[in-house]
Amino acid sequence: MNVNRRKFLKTSGAGMAGSLLIPSIVQSCQSTVIPPNVQAYLDHFEVSPGVLRKVISTALSKGGDYADLYFEHKILNSLGLEDGKVNRAYSNIDFGVGIRVLKGDQTGFAYSENISTDAMLKAAKTAANIASGTKNIPADELAEAIPPDFYSVEKSWEEVGVQQKVSFVQKLNDKIFSLDERVSKVNVYQTDEVSYVLFYNSEGLVTYDYRPLVSMGAVCIMEKNGKMENSYTSRSFRKGFEFLNDELIDLLAQESIDKTSILFDATKPKAGEMPVVMGAGGSGILLHEAIGHTFEADFNRKGTSIFADKMGKKVAENFVNIIDDGTLPGNRGSINMDDEGTQSEKTYLVKDGVLNSYIHDRISAKHYDVSPTGNGRRESFRHVPLPRMRSTYMEVGPHSKDDIITNVKSGIYVDNFSNGEVKIGAGDFTFFVKSGYLIENGKLTQPIKDINIIGNGPQALADITMCANDYLIDNGTWTCGKSGQSVPVTCGLPTVLVKKLTVGGVNA
Repeated sequence: MNVNRRKFLKTSGAGMAGSLLIPSIVQSCQSTVIPPNVQAYLDHFEVSPGVLRKVISTALSKGGDYADLYFEHKILNSLGLEDGKVNRAYSNIDFGVGIRVLKGDQTGFAYSENISTDAMLKAAKTAANIASGTKNIPADELAEAIPPDFYSVEKSWEEVGVQQKVSFVQKLNDKIFSLDERVSKVNVYQTDEVSYVLFYNSEGLVTYDYRPLVSMGAVCIMEKNGKMENSYTSRSFRKGFEFLNDELIDLLAQESIDKTSILFDATKPKAGEMPVVMGAGGSGILLHEAIGHTFEADFNRKGTSIFADKMGKKVAENFVNIIDDGTLPGNRGSINMDDEGTQSEKTYLVKDGVLNSYIHDRISAKHYDVSPTGNGRRESFRHVPLPRMRSTYMEVGPHSKDDIITNVKSGIYVDNFSNGEVKIGAGDFTFFVKSGYLIENGKLTQPIKDINIIGNGPQALADITMCANDYLIDNGTWTCGKSGQSVPVTCGLPTVLVKKLTVGGVNA
């Protein structure tokens, strides 16, 4: 690939910035005039409109209903610090195209790391085998879909050298050590990536995206009287080099100390069923694991989700509004367009307590005769798109955090999580709580740590009896796994009271 990356960025960036000032539109690309942004991406991947049409025609040659091409070029860099020194550095370049053919709700798929015409035609023939027969499609003109721009970049990662990033990794390490003499060890990491995406389908739609993603985090290990505790903190956004600054370093360092030091005084609560107050922010894992996955339309289309027959029905209190959103500026879970070329949107999954929408990709949207919601996502060009969450959160409610805690005589408050999982069919979930507090007679008392919370998604949703006005998105390095694929997401929640969940603590 003999491409001037910096020139491409300037050309692409200028066009995308302009799209902020006008509505997203679809415009025809005449055979003699190709819009600058489309041409920039065609040049980047060294393909022409004629080649795109030829590959699509081959993909549909056995009678498929629809086909699309997903070109991706990803540049990834990472740094790691341990024992006071940056001792790990890694870079990777990934490049290729995924070719998908749909016949009804069946999918034929192949990918190639070589995007020569011959290699793409070979992959297209493989994907075409999902159908049998013959079909000729006309060579339609390309219709450009201008994407919105939910992640602006002041300085791209391709313009930044390793040493510029190393200094911030070292700063975070030194800052954490300076804040507390009990700190015995710190691990710091920083990753950044950019992805160029070009999408084209058999309907003539052509669109594109430039996706930045950066993360920084630290594991803090502290020692007190022979006892050791550790905690992890991170931030991740779709931003450029401007993400790394002294304010971020100070925030991560203090948070690392606060999250770790509280664990020295923490205990485990008694096991059993009890009221659980989910703190604002990271408690959004409740929505993601307990509810979000069961709203994904592929599970509902196949009848495996417990919510498959609940569309339009009341599933929660009237003040509950749950959203899956791909439009939050700079958010880790945001996307200008999904990996099927559908522009991102803000989707109300639950509106005023009523199930309002599933999380759709192209296949499920056609099945339900609705519009796609911009949730067709894939890990890379090597994978097929699936209905996946983006940023999933609940809007504010009518109560206050203090009122909610005061309302609980005996229970727990939790706000720091590490992971979770759900059984889609039954909606049963579990997630791991790193830290929180006991609630005794309406007050936060003893810190708690290292417990599991177990429940059922639909029941937990119905059991949210209070919701505060302190909504918060957790901007950590949340990553969602499904069908062997991982994609970046975020989650958020105001403080809510769940009437009853099972807490795995210690026996009485």
